[in-house]
Amino acid sequence: MVERLKNLCSRCYIGLIILFLYAPILVLVMLSFNNSRSRVTWGGFTFDWYQKLFSNGQIMEALVTTLTLAFTSALLATLIGVLGALGIHAMRQKNYQIVMIFTNIPLLNADIVTGIALMLWFVHFIPLGFGSVLLAHITFNIPYVILSVMPKIRQMNVSLYEAARDLGANALYAFFRVILPQLASGILAGFFMAFTMSMDDFVITYFTKGAGVNTLSTMIYGEIRKGIKPEMYALSTIIFVFVFLILLAANYWPQKRKSDGAHVVENL
Repeated sequence: MVERLKNLCSRCYIGLIILFLYAPILVLVMLSFNNSRSRVTWGGFTFDWYQKLFSNGQIMEALVTTLTLAFTSALLATLIGVLGALGIHAMRQKNYQIVMIFTNIPLLNADIVTGIALMLWFVHFIPLGFGSVLLAHITFNIPYVILSVMPKIRQMNVSLYEAARDLGANALYAFFRVILPQLASGILAGFFMAFTMSMDDFVITYFTKGAGVNTLSTMIYGEIRKGIKPEMYALSTIIFVFVFLILLAANYWPQKRKSDGAHVVENL
């Protein structure tokens, strides 16, 4: 009886957590199909906001800027972060601890401090614009990549690399064929983390973007006083569904490969 009560309480607790996490998203999805601009009255089911979304030049321009910024900064941050993680791992223990402390500072530091500091730095060297935002995003994305890759480096079997070198492989070939496959999951996790943080960022972007550059976050902030357009509900719904499908594929694909491998072994 006590065990059943514990299971019931744990399920209710998990249910409440899921409810608080996803109820606002479900409301957002419902509003994207609401024929009324009001958020409290239901005006009927419609796809009009999705049609107007793709014909809204301002939103499409902000979306393209946001995706370009997120992908480019995540790609460059991943490249720098992987090389940085490998270099940090090769340091002596004392230097390793010092560098890791500095790596964690941007994660714990307030975004407003980072944003103002980068703005003051950029205005003395480069004009504020897309380039300054890109440099700012690369800067705060690098620590996320490093911390995603470091655990995989510690789990890496260095003997495989040494064996490849002993068998005649040069350093570059052994790196791409032995080291990178072992770090692939950490690199991918770091890239997606950097991509998400870049798309989601507002404070640092706001201080470093300059005039004429708008991302989705800064555009929504500018529309709060006038009221958020229902087209943004539709765009947010599309982004949520896209992320949900990626997560499904990411969880389903490894299981499928594992089951396919098991079938191959059974057939042998």
